[in-house]
Order: sequence, then C-alpha cells, then structure tokens
Amino acid sequence: MAKSTDQAKHYVTAEKDRIPLFQKLVYSIGAFANTAQSAFIGQMVIVLNLGLGVNPALVGLVGAIPRIVDAISDPITGYYSDNLRTRWGRRKPVILFGAITGGICYALMFQLFKGHSEIYYFWYFLIFQILYFICFTCFSIPWIALGYEMTPDYHERTRLQAASNIMGQLPWLIAPWCWAIMHNQAWFPDIVVGGRVLALIIGGVIVACGVLPAIFNREFFHSLPKPDVRGGWNVTKDFFVGAGITLKNKPFVKLCVATLLIFGGFMCASAFTLYVVFFYVFKNAPVLDQAYAQGGRLLGFYGTFSAICTLGVIAFTTWLSRKIGKRNTFFVTIPISIIGYALKWWGYSPEHPYLLFIAAPFITFGLGSLFTLMSSMVADVCDVDELQTSTRREGMFSAVYWWMVKLGVAAASLISGFLINSTGFRQELGLAQATKTLLWMRIYDIGIAIVTSLLAIFVIWSFEISEHKAHEVRVEIERRRGERRTAEERRLEEERRLEEERRRKGRRD
Repeated sequence: MAKSTDQAKHYVTAEKDRIPLFQKLVYSIGAFANTAQSAFIGQMVIVLNLGLGVNPALVGLVGAIPRIVDAISDPITGYYSDNLRTRWGRRKPVILFGAITGGICYALMFQLFKGHSEIYYFWYFLIFQILYFICFTCFSIPWIALGYEMTPDYHERTRLQAASNIMGQLPWLIAPWCWAIMHNQAWFPDIVVGGRVLALIIGGVIVACGVLPAIFNREFFHSLPKPDVRGGWNVTKDFFVGAGITLKNKPFVKLCVATLLIFGGFMCASAFTLYVVFFYVFKNAPVLDQAYAQGGRLLGFYGTFSAICTLGVIAFTTWLSRKIGKRNTFFVTIPISIIGYALKWWGYSPEHPYLLFIAAPFITFGLGSLFTLMSSMVADVCDVDELQTSTRREGMFSAVYWWMVKLGVAAASLISGFLINSTGFRQELGLAQATKTLLWMRIYDIGIAIVTSLLAIFVIWSFEISEHKAHEVRVEIERRRGERRTAEERRLEEERRLEEERRRKGRRD
C-alpha cells in the first residue's frame, strides 16, 4: 500500500453524507447510558470490599464471570439486530427494550444490606450483574451498530464518534465522585446505603438517556430485504458462519486486540488507584475514615479534571485524524498516554497529594483517543466486509468488538483482584499496610497500563485501511449496490410484464 499517497489526498465530505445536528445529538446522548457500565460499576463495586468486607479475589471473580455470559449474549444480540425486520427498524426496538431493562437491573444490583454472609453478597451481586449485562447488551450492541451505519463518509464517522465520546465523558466526570458521595456521612450513614441510593439514580438516568436514540434516531438500512434463512438449524448455521467471517477479518481483529490491551490495562490499573490513594498517599492521616474522606476528594477532583482534559483530547484527535489519518493519530496519542502513566510514579506523593494532577492531561490521550478512533475504524471495516460478503453486519461487528472490550474489563477485574491479594493487602490493617504492599500496588498501577499500551501500538502497526482505501471501498460497494438495485428493478419489471401477459391471455381465452 502506498501510504504516502494515501496520506496526501483528502476527500471532502459530501453534504448528503453529513449527519444532521439533531440526529448526532440524540445518538450521542445514548453514549451516557453506554459508558455507565464501565464508569460507574468500576467505581461502585468497591462497596463489596470496603463496605461489606468481601475478599478482593471474590470481588474480582464476581466482575469476571458475567463476561462469560456476554460471550454468548453479545454475538446473539448482534446477529438478531442485523436480521430483525420490523416497521420500526432493525435496531430501535431492541435498543428501547435494553435501555429500560438495563437501567432497572443496574438499580437492583446495588440494593445490598449489611448482616449477610460473604457468599450471600457474592451470589446476589453476581446474579443481578449477569441480568444487567444481558439486558444492557440489548441496548449497547444495536446502538453501537446504528452509529456505524449513520454515514458512509470516512471523516464524518470520526466526527460522529467524537461527538458521542464527548457525551460519553459525562459519566467519567461524575464517576470519580462516587466514593465521596457514598462516603458522605451528612447524606448517608455508610457507603452501603450510599451505594443503594446512588444506584437508583444512575439506573433512572440510564433509562432516560437510553430510550432517546430508540425514539428519535433514523435507521439507514432498515428497509433491507429480509434474510432468506428459515428453520432453527439454518439460523444457527448462519449465525456461526457470520461470527466466523467476522473473526477472520484481520483488520477488525487488530482493532479488537488493541482495544482489549489499552482498555483492559487501564481498568486493571484503575483497580489499584483507590488503594494507592487511600493507603499510600494519605497513609499519614490520623484515622482511616479521614484517609477515605481526603482520598475521595482527591479522586473526585482528579477524575473530573481528567474528564475535562479528555474533552480536549477528543477534539484534538478528531482534528489530527483529518490531517494524518486515524492510524497515525493512534501512534501519536498512545505514546503520550504512556508518558502520563510514568508520571504517576512521582504524582503519588504523601507530601503533595495533588501532584497527581500532572499525570492526568497525558493519561487522557489514551482512552480519549481510543474509542473515537477505534469506533470510526470499525465502521470502515464494515464497508470492507460488505465488499467481500455483500452483507451489512454492523450488529455482529459491534457485538464482537464490544465483547472484546468487556473481556478486557473482565480480565482486569479478575487479575486485579488476585494481584491485590498478592501484594499482601489486608483490610484489617487499615493505614498500617506493609511497605512492600504499597510498593507493589504502585508498580501494578503504573506498569500494567504501560506494557499493554506498548503492545497495542505493535498490533496497530500493520493496520491497512487508510482514507484512500476506505474511499475506494465505498465507491465500489455503492457501484455494486446500484447494480443490484438495477437488477432487482429489471426482475420486478419482468415479473410485472409476464403477469400482464398472463392476464391478457386469460381475458382472450
């Protein structure tokens, strides 16, 4: 591939390919609901350990097991969404159902009360988290697929994902304050009660934000002919054939693996951040509750500052990808985030707690650019797939891609739980944790994300869909669609002609 030629030529977005502002806004509001699953659960699940005394390894396990269910429900939902035909569209009915049931299950998931056994908490949270992910998949997978098909333009896709990602930062603005809110003794007697109330509010917001795309967004491939696949065996075979084709798409697999590495590494490192802040940065606090209070404020301000920085990163990423392409932009933003992770080593300072802020602007280049670029690149992959298979399968691609994201979260939850135990952390020691324990927590916090980011750069190095190639693919698939439409019109015209001849012959007879 002539990369220099690809990078030199840019294509102007046609007016018909631009997404209207209202459509873009409504779709982006759905990003708040979609982001909630990683932003809020990751911050609130610590209630199990620090509020109810559940072992960190069990907390990690309860976060990992539901992803096994996701491994089944995500592709099934994607396939169902691709092949559903209703008067309301392929995606929208499923989005509506998922938004309502997902929000309800999130609220129920944290309705925990003190006085029960560790095993009770494990099973209660596990069951409701599985139900939540099954229901929420019905929202997230078709909603993401809808975004892939809203425009065929290479750059407009990035602008849509940027707008969506900006709205998706709102949960990250709020999520860092979850601990401070739940621990606020002026509002709640303890974090368990705070978690119950906060979950009810978040569940309601998920429903409100999730139903809007189902009501107001337009679908662009809702009038596709119904697939001619009948019978349980044929449907099952078609499902597995489609899944196999998806997983054999090399550019797509590279995007999945890179996302798994970066997001999974970030989530794994984040599991240590709270512990490092509470037990290392504020280790000189007179009592544990004061360390929790001070640490909660630091995490809140740090998270909000990070989310604000991310808004700038998204805008920068959108601008830069227009200049040098999506792949090359990735090679700029991810190394910057690696610098940020390294700066955390000096940012964790008991003498100057808020020195941690120096790392935030750099770290945000990771996730801030990741989903803006990757989601847009997956949409480009969907076009290449149509060129190869003559089928639109955004639902299957979104299912597999986001299953990989969830797999990263599951792996992060499982690994971090055991790694926390391996450091020698003991909740009953409070602020008197061993020096070795605190050292390993900082090493894991910083080192894991750096290693996974470096591996992701290596994976994307050979990604080959440039702006020029995406444009060529689009021209070819539109030509083929035109040929199919012409052939179908001729076929229908021929059928009408033959029917008219039969009628005339019948009248003569």
